[in-house]
Amino acid sequence: MAVLRRFSPDQEIYSIDECFLDLTAFKRINLTDYGHDICRTVLKGLGLPVRVGIGSTKTLAKLANHCAKKRPEFNGVCNFNAMSPEEVNLVMSETEIGDLWGVGRRLAPQLIELGICNVLDLKNADPNRLREQFSVVMEKAIRELNGVMCIEMEEVPPPKQQIMSSKSFGRPITELVQISEAVTAYMCRAAEKLRSQKSAAGSVHVFLRTSEFKPDQPYYSNAVTIPLPTATDDSRRLVNVALWALKKIYRPGFNYSKAGVMLGEIVPLEGVQTDLFSQAQSNPKSDKLMAAMDAINKKWGRSAIKVASEGFAKPWAMRQSNKSPCWTTKWKDLPVIED
Repeated sequence: MAVLRRFSPDQEIYSIDECFLDLTAFKRINLTDYGHDICRTVLKGLGLPVRVGIGSTKTLAKLANHCAKKRPEFNGVCNFNAMSPEEVNLVMSETEIGDLWGVGRRLAPQLIELGICNVLDLKNADPNRLREQFSVVMEKAIRELNGVMCIEMEEVPPPKQQIMSSKSFGRPITELVQISEAVTAYMCRAAEKLRSQKSAAGSVHVFLRTSEFKPDQPYYSNAVTIPLPTATDDSRRLVNVALWALKKIYRPGFNYSKAGVMLGEIVPLEGVQTDLFSQAQSNPKSDKLMAAMDAINKKWGRSAIKVASEGFAKPWAMRQSNKSPCWTTKWKDLPVIED
């Protein structure tokens, strides 16, 4: 992302491996050549192959990026702005509706039932009618396919309204103590994310389930949401609530494969509504303790300091026997070339 930031002062980091760059002000350069320059620079500097899609809206840029990845004739860079409307429509007619950003495989069958089988069909659809049948997101997608910008750049990502932390166990777990360790670890991670965006959570959701892919074993799944009297970002309080909720849904005799937590009703720290009758109010000592905990873990690595109920052996941890070596962050994994 730091390398890509060199190519535009306006950048929105969309995911761990994808971002938007605003090139609106780049009027006097060939954007297709500029896209190839981006690909060469990232490949040379990081050894990572990337693809570039260019369009007048974010939806068109995402579609162009999809074409740049899937269609070799674009040589890694697809620039809709340099193509005629007829050429763009041809590309859209050859792209399945499920490959469009904002639609995906979940909504694709419903659109196909309406006769919208490819992206061009959606572009020519009535945005107001589909908004009534689906949502405003579908309307925005149609308008953006027609070149009307409806989704603005977000240079500073908005705070998350929900934070989830969940992983499958490395092996089936039956004991409550071991599941409690995993839930503690997941909650501590979620609380770190909560504090990083300077927010507090007003509810805690905990779920637990066995594997649905083992029909020879009994299946069990349950979840519970606990509202908090006062929103908090304190890992200790959140862990206590999560473990109490886990005890409510845990049933002995099952081989559990996954557990997770989710923080909801998230509000800014400065907007926390206190409770006159609650004993669990925020205090400066708690804030300083959490800040110190985050600072230590940031400097010395995750879980350098942690809540005791997280445990140490971690028999529930995910298996990583097929994990790729850490080529760039561990000396022992550094590739060696021998003569």
